Amino acid sequence: MLRPLLLVSALLVAASASVAQENKAPDSKAPETKAAPEDKAAAKPTTPAYQPVPVGASREVNPVKSTPESIAVGKKIFRYDCALCHGDNGNGKGDASKDMKVPDLTDPAALKDRTDGDLFYLIKTGHGDMPPEGNRVKSEQMWDMVNYVRSLSKKKAPAEEKPAEEKPAEEKPAEEKPTN
Repeated sequence: MLRPLLLVSALLVAASASVAQENKAPDSKAPETKAAPEDKAAAKPTTPAYQPVPVGASREVNPVKSTPESIAVGKKIFRYDCALCHGDNGNGKGDASKDMKVPDLTDPAALKDRTDGDLFYLIKTGHGDMPPEGNRVKSEQMWDMVNYVRSLSKKKAPAEEKPAEEKPAEEKPAEEKPTN
């Protein structure tokens, strides 16, 4: 039970770090000047401040090709370790995430500025409330998890492409009419 919670937390932190980075980058000086006691109290229940990923870790290239097999391995580990907070489908609505700000990993914008190296680092070392995966999972399996997390947001793309596929189908009958 502890292993799934740790992995879920690791992915939660990775995604929340991405959201925190987007929110903090433009207003990096504003929170310091507005550090009222009420703001500090409100910040405690949420994820701690964004901690950047080391440049070397961010530039690390995923050595595991994103194949159906790799994604299946990543999904299995995700379900054990991450789904409690991130939800079974990665939408951020897991059972334990009610009091946490958990990013929606199915939203392509959630991880668009994150490299595979960033995700691997955050899964391995943890972030905020998300515990580290550490050495409990082999490196190759963590890369499988990165591949799975990436696949979560790609599921929306085919649905968006369906209207584009319907348009050519409408054009075909128009082409057939002039040939008659």
